[in-house]
Amino acid sequence: MARKPQTRPRKSASQRRSQITVDALIEATARILVREGYDKASTNRIAAVAGVSIGSLYQYFPSKEALVAAVIERHTRQLSDVIQAALARVLTSPLEAAVRELVGVAIDAHGVDPKLHCVLAEQVPRVGRLENIDAVEKQARLLLRDYLEAHRGEIGIADLDLAAFILVTTVEALTHSAVLHRPDVLTGEKAAEFVDEVTQLVLGYLQTPARARKPNKASRAR
Repeated sequence: MARKPQTRPRKSASQRRSQITVDALIEATARILVREGYDKASTNRIAAVAGVSIGSLYQYFPSKEALVAAVIERHTRQLSDVIQAALARVLTSPLEAAVRELVGVAIDAHGVDPKLHCVLAEQVPRVGRLENIDAVEKQARLLLRDYLEAHRGEIGIADLDLAAFILVTTVEALTHSAVLHRPDVLTGEKAAEFVDEVTQLVLGYLQTPARARKPNKASRAR
């Protein structure tokens, strides 16, 4: 049975000089992930790009996986700040305005180092603390559910946990795919059109009365 790699730092940086070294290692790891991919990110390569000795690297990080986990944590904090700020702004907004704002913030979140976001989402193994890449979506679902609860009178869905899951997953998938395959729809006039279309998609789902969502007996029998 393969041993799980250590993903926790050996020690934290308590002095400014140490923090500079740690920051340089994390930044070098992020650059290598974007330019060369996860498989090419070795501790020797990271130390060389950071301008740090391999001995200094191992003082703070026991493995490549620990460095990648540190990159994920930094990226997650940046995304979390964007999402929390947006949800705080829309807490008392009516449904359509809130949905439009949240679709826009999904685009903004993917604008936080989009190339790194794609590498972390698609190349990095889900091992130990590397699963923290999902933390932002989990937090978004919880916050969105709170918003939906406060606006029950405007929506036609009873299961708010399911609704929050569907909405966050759908908007994330659409935006992520746009970053990868259609970056043109995230800039200029196309961006406004993209936000409009996704907003209408979300509103159509949220505002459809529950009875209209249930298939009739004939359709279930097919």
